[in-house]
Amino acid sequence: MRRVGIRCDAGVGRGVGHLMRCLALAEELRERRLEVVVLGDMGGLEWAAEQLARRGLRLLPGPGDAAAMVRAARHLALDAVVVDSYDLDPRCSGALRRAGVRVLAVVDDDDRGQDADIYLDQNLGAERQAGRVPAGSVRLAGVRYALLRDDVRRLRRGPMEAGRPDGVPADHRQPNPGAAEPQRSDGALPDHRQPNPGPMEPGRPDGVLPDHRQPGGGPVEPGRPPRVLCFFGGTDAAGAAPVVVGELIATGLPFLTTAVTPRERALDHLRPAGGQTIRRIPPTDDLPRLIAAADLVVTAAGSSMWDLLYLGKAAALVWVAANQRPGYEEVLSRGLAAGLGHLDAVVRTGGSARACLRELLTSARAREELGARGPALVDGEGRARVADALLSPISP
Repeated sequence: MRRVGIRCDAGVGRGVGHLMRCLALAEELRERRLEVVVLGDMGGLEWAAEQLARRGLRLLPGPGDAAAMVRAARHLALDAVVVDSYDLDPRCSGALRRAGVRVLAVVDDDDRGQDADIYLDQNLGAERQAGRVPAGSVRLAGVRYALLRDDVRRLRRGPMEAGRPDGVPADHRQPNPGAAEPQRSDGALPDHRQPNPGPMEPGRPDGVLPDHRQPGGGPVEPGRPPRVLCFFGGTDAAGAAPVVVGELIATGLPFLTTAVTPRERALDHLRPAGGQTIRRIPPTDDLPRLIAAADLVVTAAGSSMWDLLYLGKAAALVWVAANQRPGYEEVLSRGLAAGLGHLDAVVRTGGSARACLRELLTSARAREELGARGPALVDGEGRARVADALLSPISP
């Protein structure tokens, strides 16, 4: 059996974005009957380690320098290594390649000088960037190569089924994504105008969910406030959840919000008004289903954006880290999400983010039009394309 190593880490400071996209590729490789070994440090995050265990993926210590990386590859008889890290010594990739191991480097704009056989930049607009491609290497660029996990791919919304308020196919089979909308030569979708807000939807007077179950994912019914999901990576290292939920409260409008944060008391100081319901949950395996059930998702401009586009979800974005800003601006320029700005400015600027949230809470049309643009861009087959490129020279 062919064996592929994945070198990535997770942690409170690093987040779990590198791990999540690598898990998507690992699932694809496992489907092709390859053995996958993860080399890394999960930073003490129990939830991250559980993601590996749930998929039956072995976790071994992650070598930190070139010599150790080569020794590990030889000891494990790895045919290829996927490297996804901002921190790992970039010389590791070149050392592996010289040792005869095929290398796929997952990058976000900057390849950090790595020497790889394949460079993968799955970010929107990456296909328009020149990128450095050494002789004998290839570059896979753009959301055509977006890595989506099984948990996300099975939830592409199909026709609403009788008795299923969330619209999820009963057997979890992947429905046909349909034909893509035409794109202009500059990569933009035809119409990026912001729709006019519709009338406010009346909310329940109490806004209470007695048993705290997540409501279904169908269209907003008359008399029900919109469901809002707030999540900011697996760790919410920047503490975005209380800031964003505070702005939702400040709109004065009714909503049902689920906020994902590992901090148990992060939202205790917030005081929702009548008709506003807030539920905090820790990081969860059910995040894709919560996304599918939401009317609006508020999140950071990271790799989870491709999940939202694939699922056709209306999103309002903040950016937290500097490396998120290019992706944030690209997504906004194409009219694929609403923008709240940098997290620090959300409250300081006093009003623009709140006005944006107010429009999205009151206008079902605005949410629907934002969400409708994504599925034409992300078809869920990116991981298969990446696996094809990685395995072509080493498959029997």
